[in-house]
Amino acid sequence: MSTSAISAVHPLAPGARLWPALGAVYRAQLSRARVARIPLLFVATFQSIGIMVLMRGVVDGGGGEEARAVVAGSAVLVVAFVALNLLAQYFGQLRSAGGLDHYATLPVPAAAVALGTAAAYASFTVPGVIVTAVTGSLLYQLPMGGLWVIAAVVPLAGAALAGLGAALGLLAPRAELATLCGQLGMSAALLLGVLPEGRLPEPVRWLRELLPSSYGVDALAAALAPRTDWGSVAANLAVCAAVGAAALALATWAYRRAALR
Repeated sequence: MSTSAISAVHPLAPGARLWPALGAVYRAQLSRARVARIPLLFVATFQSIGIMVLMRGVVDGGGGEEARAVVAGSAVLVVAFVALNLLAQYFGQLRSAGGLDHYATLPVPAAAVALGTAAAYASFTVPGVIVTAVTGSLLYQLPMGGLWVIAAVVPLAGAALAGLGAALGLLAPRAELATLCGQLGMSAALLLGVLPEGRLPEPVRWLRELLPSSYGVDALAAALAPRTDWGSVAANLAVCAAVGAAALALATWAYRRAALR
């Protein structure tokens, strides 16, 4: 019996809508990440706090540009470790092991799989970012009145980094290369995000502008200033949102490309 005849006798169920499917993928991935990734979140948070302690020996506290850059960059580094590095590894291994075939058989849009997984990994970083930012503010004597900006920085920077990580994992021809790309991306977030921008050579500053998380770092650093320039905070968050949307669109395209192969 042909497929058309079967579908005439037993009509196929309609595909799931985007938002309900995205919510289902998000909850499933968040549950999985909570079980498997908690030890790695401790590692990411400990790593960022260790960097701040190390930099405290050469950077003065008190609200200066360098101190704010170190604290903001270290906080966003937690997002980069989980949302970029681990997500690149996850999708690289999923593609290598044929796990994408399972997702391809589900009646859910490709965007729901890519966006739901990216959102789950980004959400998982929230406790580590808060702990790192509060610890850094105390260590460098920074005002904490602007730390509420984390509520915007984490989803926006997380979307940009998770989208980039998912795209790297899905586009890499082998799982080993996906892991390498994720680690290189996290190293870039460390070197270009934690180091004060004013201390970087001009060509390196151009590279920093290409890193999606830089705008989240700059927004949080501006919020930690004694006198916050809210215009600068809003502008950096707007750029971060635009970059995040582009990164998630790239991840969705990369998922469709990988799933159909």
